[in-house]
Formats: sequence, structure tokens, C-alpha cells
Amino acid sequence: MTGIINLRQKRKQAARAAARKTADENAARFGQTKHLRNLTKARTDQADQKLDGHKLDDHLPGTPPENPPS
Repeated sequence: MTGIINLRQKRKQAARAAARKTADENAARFGQTKHLRNLTKARTDQADQKLDGHKLDDHLPGTPPENPPS
């Protein structure tokens, strides 16, 4: 047979476990320092600029571009 279970303690343990899970999720999502956020953003921006610099024109050869320069 099992022992006596204190329901109040079980509820508190469940609430603590839920709070710990939420805290872990938030730490993973928002837990970066400002320096790391800025570094990640700078690297992403640099990669985007490099990619944009290698883009080809959208129009087909022999056809004028849709918006010619003025």
C-alpha cells in the first residue's frame, strides 16, 4: 500500500514545476545579454547585405526593367 499523500504539498510542487518550466522557456528566449543581441543582429545584417549584393536583376535579358532609372 502507498503512504498518505498531502494534496496541498502536491499542488505546491506542481505549481513550482510549472513556474520553473516557464522560467526556463523565458530564459532560453530572452536570456541573451545586450552585447550578444547586438552581435547577432550585426552578423545577420552583414549577411543580408552580402546576399543582397549578389542578387541578379529580376528582368529577363532583352526586356527593359519595370522601373527604369530616371
